[in-house]
Amino acid sequence: MKLRFFWPKRKSIVFTWLLSYSAVLFVPMLMSILIYSQSSHALKSEIHRANDSLLKQVRYTIDTLFDLMKRLNMEITWNAKLQSLMYTNVRTNDDQYLAFQLVKEFRMYQTSHATIDEFYVTWDQEASILRPGNMRDLHTAFDTIHNTGTLRYEQWLDTIHQATNNQFLILPRVDAGPSASSIAYVTHLPKDLNGKQTGTVVVMADRERFEKAIESISGFSGGQIVILNHDNQVLLSNVPVTVNKNLILEQLQDEDNVTYKPSQDGESELFYIQSAVSDLKYVLIIPSRMYWEKAEYVRKFTYISILISLFGAAVLTWFFLRRNYSPIQRLVQSISDKNAFEERADGNELHFIQRVISHTRNEKDQIAMQLQSHHHVLRSNMLNRLLKGRIDSLVSYEEAFKTFHMDLISNHFAVILFAVENSDSISTNLPGMDISERRKLMQFIITNVVEELVGHRQHAGYVAEIDDMMVCLVNFAETDAAERKVDLDWIAAEAQRFLTRFHMDLTISISGVHPSLIGVAEAYKEALDAMEYKMVRGKREIITYDEIRIDTADKLQLGYYYPLQVEQQIINLIKTGDIEQASASMNEIMGRNFDKPLVSLTLARCLIFNLVGTMVKAMNELGDGTTQPWLGDNPLWMDSIIACDTILEMQQELQLLLREVCAFAASKIEANQTKERTETLRELIAKVMQYIEEQYQDANLNVNTIGENFALRGSYVSKLFKDQTGEGLLDYITKYRIQQAKKMISYKQDSISEIARLVGYNEVATFIRVFKKYEGITPGKYKEMN
Repeated sequence: MKLRFFWPKRKSIVFTWLLSYSAVLFVPMLMSILIYSQSSHALKSEIHRANDSLLKQVRYTIDTLFDLMKRLNMEITWNAKLQSLMYTNVRTNDDQYLAFQLVKEFRMYQTSHATIDEFYVTWDQEASILRPGNMRDLHTAFDTIHNTGTLRYEQWLDTIHQATNNQFLILPRVDAGPSASSIAYVTHLPKDLNGKQTGTVVVMADRERFEKAIESISGFSGGQIVILNHDNQVLLSNVPVTVNKNLILEQLQDEDNVTYKPSQDGESELFYIQSAVSDLKYVLIIPSRMYWEKAEYVRKFTYISILISLFGAAVLTWFFLRRNYSPIQRLVQSISDKNAFEERADGNELHFIQRVISHTRNEKDQIAMQLQSHHHVLRSNMLNRLLKGRIDSLVSYEEAFKTFHMDLISNHFAVILFAVENSDSISTNLPGMDISERRKLMQFIITNVVEELVGHRQHAGYVAEIDDMMVCLVNFAETDAAERKVDLDWIAAEAQRFLTRFHMDLTISISGVHPSLIGVAEAYKEALDAMEYKMVRGKREIITYDEIRIDTADKLQLGYYYPLQVEQQIINLIKTGDIEQASASMNEIMGRNFDKPLVSLTLARCLIFNLVGTMVKAMNELGDGTTQPWLGDNPLWMDSIIACDTILEMQQELQLLLREVCAFAASKIEANQTKERTETLRELIAKVMQYIEEQYQDANLNVNTIGENFALRGSYVSKLFKDQTGEGLLDYITKYRIQQAKKMISYKQDSISEIARLVGYNEVATFIRVFKKYEGITPGKYKEMN
């Protein structure tokens, strides 16, 4: 009887549900068999993975502290003052002064490394200890730092002198809290030229810090964590070592990370891992019974849950089968009455409902899409004509705006242009879409974002596409002119920032504000002009028309600034390898030229190429036969700069080139001079410059008089001056005199003859000839200009 009832309904949803619910009854049975066979292996694997992760977490936490100790150790080892103190033969007074500077510098290290509790450097030559802020003899330092009663003075010396280089070990420390001990990282400084030991760097962190770091982790597992150094010495353990230490060391020789050995209280699990930043070893020992008891509890609970699920599923299947089918049956009857044309050949109620709904929705969507597409095309066409100034004689723009439900809230308009700079890369991030679909998607995103931002400022915004760019026509509310400009800047900035979420890099240009619809075309032209200016300002910028608008006052600022004397100064800085000063001078030149909003792209490129030429001149003036090969190894300088799209990219390439050139020049200078001789020569050159500044008015000032003043030959002083500054001594004297003369011409009413005498020239003709040589004009012409 029941079979006769269900067979005609074999395609009905009732039959499908019955089979589905019945299948649910068999799933727990199959799962119970799989769980029974795999639970032991799975639980064991998960426990091992959890313990392994726990040990890695311990390693990460402790390695972080050890890494800080090693970093501080390295900073101290390579400290320039420490190197000078240990490896240079200077006077005793200089040694003490240098050591005083060094311990002051150690205070900064102590401040910046708060997790390091103590560090010092042994100075074997003076039998002293260098600590942050003070220097003590070895006995005093031992009593202050390590004398806790557990280690004698001689044992301490043997420990730090005979310890393996870069080794972690345990040392007592007076201020280390309850543990009275610290983990120390010991590094021996390289020996001097005579093969003698120079000193040892010791960095210490209290064991209490490490114990707190692993306290929560070890408490979670209830196991024992042991940290061993390179010599298998126990550095740290959360509890005393309860298993035989030799047994642990034997297990560490095994290639596996997990081994098992019986202990006094049963089977234990030992996990071993190597430190990621040092040669330390991390060992985790966990009693197996703690975890297997939990695993057995989970297994029993799983079996009980499966039995309850089977019973409950059998009861609820029949209940919900009857309850859920009733509304579907009524819905099918209702639809069938109104859709007699639909055939139910397959007998499935859900398929019938789906066909009816799909047919109705498709009809509705087609009608809506046709209306929307025509509306969007007509609106975009109207905006295009308005922005390009094409007057429609048939329908006024006011009527057109009403037709497309675009409200005109005032008579003030502005235009914002959006150019997507990375459309190609966006296309690669959207696979499976053709070019047309990707383009429509980007237009849709920009349109919705920009119009919403404009509306957020209580204005009206209408977006359309024109010439591969998105244009937003902004119709302002009744606000003042200053507030409109602020709103335009905010809309552009927010749109640029928000659209980066969709990986869009935008260059945005903003027009001025114009009254009436007739001014919209002029606003669009202004936005186009501003967009073209991105070649000078760079991509991904916001450019307003007010910034590039040419007024009469702006025209007076147009020009090209890169005088010969400034170029010579940059050449001299490059030849001395002074990257900071050379970069500052170049930035000043570029700022003088590029900070003017009206600088043209041609003049900007010309300045960049001249700056490259300046560096080439500087390299050629080094003149030792190695410059040309070095230039030959870098043939693509100009190519990489010419390939740049914007002036900003050119500046970045220029700075990279300047660093290479200055590094090359600095390496040459350092190769010819030692550090001590360089310092001495710099002091001498500074004194020579000071002497010139004091005696430049003396007409007899020359190379020989300067040499006599410093008890040196004049030619030798001149050579030293040129080697250090890259400029001849006579040239420096002449340039300084010309510089002083220019100041006198600008601020004094004296005659040219009197100024020539004041700067050390007995003959005014000589002064005029020299002034014109260095400045390009005569003193009289310079006086007229100023």
